[in-house]
Amino acid sequence: MRLRTLSYNIHKCIGGIDRRYDPTRIIEVIRKLDVDIAMLQEVDGGAARSNHDHQVDLLAEQLGLRYRTWFPNVDVRGGGQYGNAILSRYPIIESTNLDLSIRFKKRRSALHAVLRVRHDDVDRTVHLYNMHLGLARYERRRQLRMFLDSDPFQNLHHDTPIVVGGDLNDVYGGLGELLVPAGFRGIDSRPLTFPAWGPVRPLDAIFVRGDMDFVRLARCDSELARRASDHRPLVADVRLRPHPHHADHHANPPAPRP
Repeated sequence: MRLRTLSYNIHKCIGGIDRRYDPTRIIEVIRKLDVDIAMLQEVDGGAARSNHDHQVDLLAEQLGLRYRTWFPNVDVRGGGQYGNAILSRYPIIESTNLDLSIRFKKRRSALHAVLRVRHDDVDRTVHLYNMHLGLARYERRRQLRMFLDSDPFQNLHHDTPIVVGGDLNDVYGGLGELLVPAGFRGIDSRPLTFPAWGPVRPLDAIFVRGDMDFVRLARCDSELARRASDHRPLVADVRLRPHPHHADHHANPPAPRP
């Protein structure tokens, strides 16, 4: 089974070139990508600059991704907040926020969602971690170590399907080396995603672990994606492997009863 997963810093739906608030551009970019899961960063809620929209609900309803979760990290001057959001075609059965803030730095976090995905008539559990990391290199490396030491991640089985994605602010493209020893797999040559009008940095990333494999990782290069935000979206097609117990059951079905 394939899952199409998006990571996109939507910049509060404010264009990176014209600085204009226009959620319809973000909606159209995502709609054309036809994703199952959207991990979004810088999602406003109740801020004057975004017409006091609760963007997680606005985007989810327009995109038909009925399951959603949002956690605010930063207070906006004049009221409102912004943070990370996850939209999903599949039920979100649990959601928590992992605080990754470093003292004297802007608040950062990883939004953790547990999905129930139907695959070959079997319900599979998939864990998502949507991150927005800090601007300083030492900060980002500390935050990834905080994630790797966190609960429940530390207690997840190594075969449990996990997707980690987000705006890692990975200026030098080297954060993957911290995730590989923990079993994560990425794409060696990551697409450049920032700034959207002419990308020169691979700030955004998607990694997987457990019973799933990368099929394809690509940057959206539509004309609208150049203008809708200050980041380009990343899309990963991943393949969810059959549950081993389910595969064994089909390979060795129980003997019929006499």
